[in-house]
Amino acid sequence: MDEYRTLARAGVHEIEVNRSRFRCALAPAADEQAARDFVARVGREHADASHNCWAYVVGADAAVQRSGDDGEPGGTAGLPMLQMLLRRDMRYVVAVVTRHFGGVKLGAGGLIRAYGGVVGEALDAVGTLTRRRFRLVAVVVDHRRAGRLQNDLRAAGRVVRDVRYGESVTLELGLPDAELEAFGSWLADATAGTATLAVGGEVFADAP
Repeated sequence: MDEYRTLARAGVHEIEVNRSRFRCALAPAADEQAARDFVARVGREHADASHNCWAYVVGADAAVQRSGDDGEPGGTAGLPMLQMLLRRDMRYVVAVVTRHFGGVKLGAGGLIRAYGGVVGEALDAVGTLTRRRFRLVAVVVDHRRAGRLQNDLRAAGRVVRDVRYGESVTLELGLPDAELEAFGSWLADATAGTATLAVGGEVFADAP
């Protein structure tokens, strides 16, 4: 998994299907406990609802996937919600769909379409971000060249994540693995071979 999508922000979206109201609340979830806390909070806030069904995906590799039907027929609510999140490559996200029953039974197919559909619409309404896998690199350069190098990096479309000042200046960037060799050559040319490059671990960051 070199990239995934996550929420741009928390938000709510509501639809009506045959007089039943389906309200989808979405929120970022850094870990499973945060997802569980959000599910519990929405359930308390809408305790009078017919159902508060939920699904969440945590981990860049979707290692944690959970869902719950909260009294709806098995597989007609939480599972289609979860499948919609996975179909959209969503990670670190929790969804709770609150249903207020309108008096008309929807049947299994109708429930699946309503619960999965409102999650999809909510994702579109709230907005998502793409996060990509990068390799952290540290560029160490003397003070005299640091300002010029930062300008050159910006001109080349590179984002400097951090700058640390000491006897020399350390610039931290995130680069795709496939670009490391080319970047090393570019850096040598830009600094007349005076800068050093240290390659670190991996991180997911917002794609430009």
